Amino acid sequence: MTQYGTWFPYEGASAAILGITLLSVGLILTYGGTKLKGIRGVKTPGRAVSVFLLLIWVLSLLTFLVAVIAYGTQLYQEHLLGTLPANAITPVTEISAVLTFVIIAFVSRGHGLKIALLSAFVGTAAAPMIFELPFDLIVMGRTYPPIPPSPTLYRLFFLPLFVVEVSTFSLLTLSPLTKPSKYTLFSLASMFYVFAVWAFLGFSYPSNVLSIALNDVSKVLSFVTAITLFVRTPLDVRRVRL
Repeated sequence: MTQYGTWFPYEGASAAILGITLLSVGLILTYGGTKLKGIRGVKTPGRAVSVFLLLIWVLSLLTFLVAVIAYGTQLYQEHLLGTLPANAITPVTEISAVLTFVIIAFVSRGHGLKIALLSAFVGTAAAPMIFELPFDLIVMGRTYPPIPPSPTLYRLFFLPLFVVEVSTFSLLTLSPLTKPSKYTLFSLASMFYVFAVWAFLGFSYPSNVLSIALNDVSKVLSFVTAITLFVRTPLDVRRVRL
């Protein structure tokens, strides 16, 4: 039976190279976290730029949606699109998203309802993209299409997805509370460490207990990373006031 959204696992030297690369990224982020003192603010754009960023984000989502519908229609016409198997990843993503929104809104409540909801929205939107961008770069070259076109053309499907991911990151600048800290780097590093373990094991499609667990843990860490952009420790608050 055809599985959709799957990819060929890494093997041998390619798995080792990928694992070492991801481990190196994690170590660099960890080192950066040890050197980063306090928090770093993100400059909030003006109204015109904010509208432009929102417009680009909406257009990127629409473009990706059109691509999904077009490819799904072709799958249906080829009689390949049936009932999809149960997805063990989606519930983890949905629960993480709800908790992330609630946590960010709660810790931002002192800045007013508008700012709290805006921060919760952009933080929750960006969280899965923190996972998806490196994940897509890892699996893009190893995916295979269940129907024509060729694998190379099929992988161009990722281009609108990358635009969605990058434009979603840009929305973080809309909140005046977005401030990366060392905890952001540490959380992001932890996600890459999990990726590295997954890579050394072949970075296979999450179809068994171990690969599903690695996917879920790394996904949760991406949401934790987003939360750290808005959560302040008492020490950070004192430094900001000083």
